[in-house]
Amino acid sequence: MHDIRLIRDDPESFDRGLARRGLTPQSARVIAIDEKRREVIGRLQAMQERRNAASKEVGQAKAAKDEARAAALIEEVGRLKVDAPAAEAEQKALEDELQATLAEIPNIPLDEVPDGPDETANVERHRVGTPRDLPNATAHYDLGEALGLIDFEAAARMSGARFAVLKGGVARMERALASFMLDLHTTEHGYTEIAPPLLVRDEAMFGTAQLPKFADDQFRTSFDFWLIPTAEVSLTNLVREQILSEEELPLRVTAGTPCFRAEAGSAGRDTRGLIRQHQFTKVELVSITTPEKALKEHERMLSCAEEVLKRLELPFRTITLCAGDMGFSSRKTYDIEVWLPAQKTYREISSCSVCGDFQARRMNARYRPAEGKGTRFVHTLNGSGVAVGRALVAVLENYQQPDGSIAIPAALQGYMGGMTTIERAS
Repeated sequence: MHDIRLIRDDPESFDRGLARRGLTPQSARVIAIDEKRREVIGRLQAMQERRNAASKEVGQAKAAKDEARAAALIEEVGRLKVDAPAAEAEQKALEDELQATLAEIPNIPLDEVPDGPDETANVERHRVGTPRDLPNATAHYDLGEALGLIDFEAAARMSGARFAVLKGGVARMERALASFMLDLHTTEHGYTEIAPPLLVRDEAMFGTAQLPKFADDQFRTSFDFWLIPTAEVSLTNLVREQILSEEELPLRVTAGTPCFRAEAGSAGRDTRGLIRQHQFTKVELVSITTPEKALKEHERMLSCAEEVLKRLELPFRTITLCAGDMGFSSRKTYDIEVWLPAQKTYREISSCSVCGDFQARRMNARYRPAEGKGTRFVHTLNGSGVAVGRALVAVLENYQQPDGSIAIPAALQGYMGGMTTIERAS
């Protein structure tokens, strides 16, 4: 959510930021609604002031035995009482309109974010690792089906497209990956593990900006709960409507959860395999911090996510997203892309974003500075640490053996009961 005062003070800068996202100017529309709202507030204040003054004058008129004037004043007070509810309703309608308008406008990119309309303008930051020489690499879905350990047909019979049944060693590897990531982030990276709700209310989804704009991408239950599309929703909303002390910051939390996405806008994309599923597992990282430390925390979060792939010895590259390719809440985003030999390309496995106070305003999440008075909005960050399903895809493809088995990365062998390979199901 944007601060209306900043838009009023510098509408040109606000519109320039939106233009970098490829959007039309919005400041004039927002300011027009706000001016109407402020005019009504001023009118209400004037009515209340006149009502108070007239009430006082009634007593004075009666004391002076001026009954005609007292009667006229009493009539005026009554008229003001009648007119006030309509003005209050108008104020409420304009406030709702202003909030709804602001809620549909994405965050403003930081100046350092590269310009560009889409993913073609993203800037590579660095690469780590060298892809193995696998000229005839088999795709993960064919590997899994050949091993008898990934069953798309059984999933389709019970749930439809974009679901999968994992079995045996592959199911165990998915669990191992999540445990490995959580252990790394909690024991070495300073995150606190959380087991959060998977069902949340409208307010939580609004807080992290999945609502209202992206409602079609989500799953809603018949009991008016939403299935979380990412643990970012639950973890970030831990601080909603809270006032923290600066000493509590940075707050770093992590969770490994199932995630659910309707993928409404992805028709025809990644229709085979585990890349784009309605249900998947992800380890999420969330940081809550002060404005002054947010960018440094962003770099730290990125390094924590990258370390997962380094330990798994998976080649990857990190890119800075351009303004036109960033998510709705982000001010700056790094994507980590892992090498998939069957596709002969890098695919996203983590996004790490700094959101400024954009989500905090929607959640009313604040902190009390150690020095100074009052409260300030916290700054929020989120990142995948990393997507477990996509890490599974990357391990299957990068560790495939000529006989169709899958070697198990050294970092996972302890989580796999000492197994070193995944063989075909007997």
